[in-house]
Amino acid sequence: MRTVLDTTGLPSDERTSVWEETAALALVTQRFRFPDPERFGALIRAMELGAAQLSTIAYAPLVSYRSARLIRQSDPEFYQLALITSGRQGVEQGGHETLLGPGGMVLYDSSQPFQGRVETDQEQSGCVLLQFPRQLMPLPDRVVRPVCGAALKPTAGMGLVFRQMLTTLAGSDTELTGGDQARLGTTVVDLAAAVVAGHVEQASALPPESRMSALYHAMVGFIVRNLPDPRLGPATVAAAHSVSLRTVHRVFQAHETTVGDVIRRARMSRCRRDLADPRDASPVRAIGARWGCPRPSEFTRAFRAATGMTPTEFRALAQKRF
Repeated sequence: MRTVLDTTGLPSDERTSVWEETAALALVTQRFRFPDPERFGALIRAMELGAAQLSTIAYAPLVSYRSARLIRQSDPEFYQLALITSGRQGVEQGGHETLLGPGGMVLYDSSQPFQGRVETDQEQSGCVLLQFPRQLMPLPDRVVRPVCGAALKPTAGMGLVFRQMLTTLAGSDTELTGGDQARLGTTVVDLAAAVVAGHVEQASALPPESRMSALYHAMVGFIVRNLPDPRLGPATVAAAHSVSLRTVHRVFQAHETTVGDVIRRARMSRCRRDLADPRDASPVRAIGARWGCPRPSEFTRAFRAATGMTPTEFRALAQKRF
């Protein structure tokens, strides 16, 4: 992510005006009130994801307004979905008044008036903000509009996958190619739509390709969380998501892979990490069992197929570097 604004080095009397100018360019045009302007500080970092943008924002207490008049003057027609990471933040839109703490999520629409606030008893609050053009939302307006301003209550599985994706991307300094940015943008918007659809229990409103993408990422998230279970396989994935085995195979086939391949790659990745860690003195067989491979001979065969060497050989070679 690139730093868009850091008020740390600015004179205190310039910070609020620079914030207002930057927020209008990086986010949407708003008006602000600052309870303690002399102590105000903020940081914005951003990442382009095709037509979408992901930002991490930290700021001291403030109140923001976006009025009907401002909307008439300038409206990029964005949806913005905020994941609160610290402090408490409030949003009012569409008749909803929501106060959120860490982990809370809210969707709002730049084409509707809203008010936001950071609680004054917090030194600083933060969020991860996904914003994207409204026309990219695969859900119809009749589904999305009533949700704007309300605290999202997604299903545990989809909400967890979406939160993990946002926080992983927000914490990454990896340089992405244009193709990767566009693909990730499509994926994260599809997941956002699935979270909104889950909130209103209208997953059927998603187009088939968006449902397929969201279901795939939910299933991969389930696999990653359950790697230590040696029984993990297509049947457990199907049962966890209340779908048929045929659906599971079709979802993974659409992404040119299989459940077995995803499980093997994820398990071997974690085994390689632990075997290369000089602080981990666990026996090789224990590391295999830790990640769902309790039979040493099967673990050795799978590891050799993935790396071209046995776990013991890999550990010896990796730890020579330390």
